[in-house]
Amino acid sequence: MKDYDDILVSLRRITRAIDLHSRRLHKETGLTTSQLLVMEIIDRLEDPSPSMIAREIVLSQATVTTLLDRLEKSGHVLRARSTADKRQVSVSLTPRGEEVVGKAPELLQAGFLREFRKLPDYQRNLLVASLQQIAHLMAADELEASPILVLGEFENTPPG
Repeated sequence: MKDYDDILVSLRRITRAIDLHSRRLHKETGLTTSQLLVMEIIDRLEDPSPSMIAREIVLSQATVTTLLDRLEKSGHVLRARSTADKRQVSVSLTPRGEEVVGKAPELLQAGFLREFRKLPDYQRNLLVASLQQIAHLMAADELEASPILVLGEFENTPPG
């Protein structure tokens, strides 16, 4: 095998790991990785606004609104207008949402971050630079992306 084959195989393994983990999350919770991440942020920040959630997970306000619409419809979250300022909306988990967050498997990025942080600084910097270079070589360095490890949605599941 050539050296670039090793890189492509590793990229495929990463893609496959993300796909398998996303499917496991969906099977166990009925939610997408993005939906579960939003719920974990709501749990951690305690009644955040949609814009706070968007900033926290580096997604657009429109994407977060769509995710919240689906989570509200499925009974996982509630949105409430502030009594002091009707323009302000806060989001909270329902008891059902709290139960799902409490029982959900760990998100793939959580395990990755735990292991990544154990590496010495020089190895972390080398990995970041190498992956940025790979993104550049694949003409992907300008694509918009958030730090959520998810491939896409499933055939029977609407996006988000």
